[in-house]
Amino acid sequence: MANFLLEIGTEELPADFVDSAIAQWDSKIKDNLKSEFLEPTEIKIYGTPRRLAVLIEGLAEKQPDREEEIKGPPVTAAFKDGKATPAAEGFARKQGVSLEDFQVRETEKGEFIFIQKKMMGEATKDILQRLVPQWITGLEGRRFMRWADDELRFPRPIRHLVALWDSEILPLELNLGTNVLRSDRISTGHRVLHPATVVINSAQDYVATLEKASVLVDVKTRYKKIEEEIKHLATLVKGKAEIYPDLLTEVTNLVEYPTPVLGKFEAEFLQLPSEVITTVMVTHQRYFPIKDEKGGLMPYFITISNGDPTKSDIIATGNAKVIRARLADAQFFYQADCDEHLETYLPELENVTFQEDLGTMHDKVNRIIGICQQISEQLGLNELQKSEVESTASLCKADLVTQMVYEFPELQGIMGEKYALKSGESPTVAKGIFEHYLPRNAGDIMPETLNGQIVGIGDRIDTIVGIIGLGMMPTGSSDPFALRRSANAIINITWHGNLEINLEELLTQACEDFVTSHPDKKSPLNAIQEFFTQRIHTLLQDELNIDYDLVNAVLGDNDSEYITRALTNLLDIRNRALFLQEIRNNGLLSQIYETVNRSTKLAVKGSLKTDELEINQVINPEYFESNSEQDLYQALQKLAPISQEAKRESNYQLLIDGLLEINPIISNFFDGENSVLVMAEDEKIKTNRLNLLGLLRNYSRVLADFGAIVK
Repeated sequence: MANFLLEIGTEELPADFVDSAIAQWDSKIKDNLKSEFLEPTEIKIYGTPRRLAVLIEGLAEKQPDREEEIKGPPVTAAFKDGKATPAAEGFARKQGVSLEDFQVRETEKGEFIFIQKKMMGEATKDILQRLVPQWITGLEGRRFMRWADDELRFPRPIRHLVALWDSEILPLELNLGTNVLRSDRISTGHRVLHPATVVINSAQDYVATLEKASVLVDVKTRYKKIEEEIKHLATLVKGKAEIYPDLLTEVTNLVEYPTPVLGKFEAEFLQLPSEVITTVMVTHQRYFPIKDEKGGLMPYFITISNGDPTKSDIIATGNAKVIRARLADAQFFYQADCDEHLETYLPELENVTFQEDLGTMHDKVNRIIGICQQISEQLGLNELQKSEVESTASLCKADLVTQMVYEFPELQGIMGEKYALKSGESPTVAKGIFEHYLPRNAGDIMPETLNGQIVGIGDRIDTIVGIIGLGMMPTGSSDPFALRRSANAIINITWHGNLEINLEELLTQACEDFVTSHPDKKSPLNAIQEFFTQRIHTLLQDELNIDYDLVNAVLGDNDSEYITRALTNLLDIRNRALFLQEIRNNGLLSQIYETVNRSTKLAVKGSLKTDELEINQVINPEYFESNSEQDLYQALQKLAPISQEAKRESNYQLLIDGLLEINPIISNFFDGENSVLVMAEDEKIKTNRLNLLGLLRNYSRVLADFGAIVK
């Protein structure tokens, strides 16, 4: 068994690419080796800002010898009049076999020629020489570049290539235009702590050799070292470090030999809102804040150095100067902004473009106000609540033109809340300004105030209608305006707050307003309805963990009735899906599944519309030939009002109880002593029976399309 090492030495890679490349290699290399019948004992992938590497341990010298079954031409093409055709002879010649080696097998597409061919295992080194260039050039990511006259695309220029088969250099070449980069055993150490080149004697020595050159190639080792030392440094000032996982991951991929450094700034800056300080530290400087035992910020920070650990004091002083300047700017912006009432910034929104064809942020705010007024009416808010919602909507974007948010865009909404309170607005209005941005991403907190929920929905409806109205529907992975996230947020906010809003009505009005202001455009309503239906489907299945067939059952397949119903009452679609999942889990669904599902599928053969509920209009008892028809007719008369009450009260247990009660009658209709043939020869009798089943389907549809449910 042998070990193989590959290292790509580069200029400093983007931090996010390091993690991405490791994940890509982890999948690709395993799959490639498996497809080549190679089973190493372990694959270890490493990455730093200046290198990507893989160490494959326990590789066989060659593939195992094996027999493969190879499919040839169809028998009809291989033989004619009992003689081999040129197609058969060519296949035999290509595979190095004789015609006597042919085996005839029956397949789904007819009889074909097969051969059993013994394959000699290829040398593993030869396989690696073929695969490695693909591993390098196959990496994907953003902002790839070319350098010199090289056609190879990579995030940063590649400077060296190490490839070792145990202690032997495995010859590899990368074509870099006029230059060819050839593999060697020469690597590089830490840029500051070990600027000299490094000779790697064998693949197995890689990690230890680089560590002696002040490079920790293992991401997990660097991550753990940083985390432990950050925690220790914080205790030196009797504090606790605020360790953000995303930041810790980022700094781990920015250094090769990490040295956490404790720094300090003036306590007077703690008078700034804590969100401002942490934004400066975390987002702009990549520092870790330190908090006291009560959770308050302390005038300290921890930065991660990639330099000389003996120079930590100098590094701390330099970083302190940087953050001091940033906090001084923030202090100036904050004081200047607080000198003005938040409302005075509103006219300046006319100078901020929302979207070229949708006007300014001032125009957007006016549209948001209109949508929020409509939502307030739907929810039946009192005058005080309506007034506070309107104030929140009016001021929700005002902080965008403050000096603080201009400098630190991440603080939008956060500063809006602070400045609203400074301006004398009610806590409800102030909180709503911040919360209307929530949730900002998957897993974020949800808005809790009614103001924040309503204005957040209004803001997102305006964006979705405007952008899709202009023809910029998200496609594939491209969603520059984050419309999917906005639609998800609208649905989740409604579900979280149990808001009884009519989204269909809101979208209809917003689309009408869009067409009024853009007479050259068509209404985007149909496209938006479909867009929201897709988002509901995804959220039910992925976030609420509803089985796929039950989601299909409550949403239907291009069923306009169900789509309209879902958008009209988002709470109902959620509740029906959850209820279906519940009765599947507790076994109730299985008790009625066979009969109701069978009835629903047979009803499709009839012509009864799904919205027909009047039994006396479509059933003629004179055409009954069996007691089972009369029994089902009477059972449906009893089920009809139960079905409507279940829908009206959103109490679908009533419907299930009713279906359970008549289930024996339905079963007898199909298979009992008095069962009938639904598809009778007499058209009137057949139609009558299909209508009975159609009514059962229609009464059941208040909960779901049972025909879409898979047992």
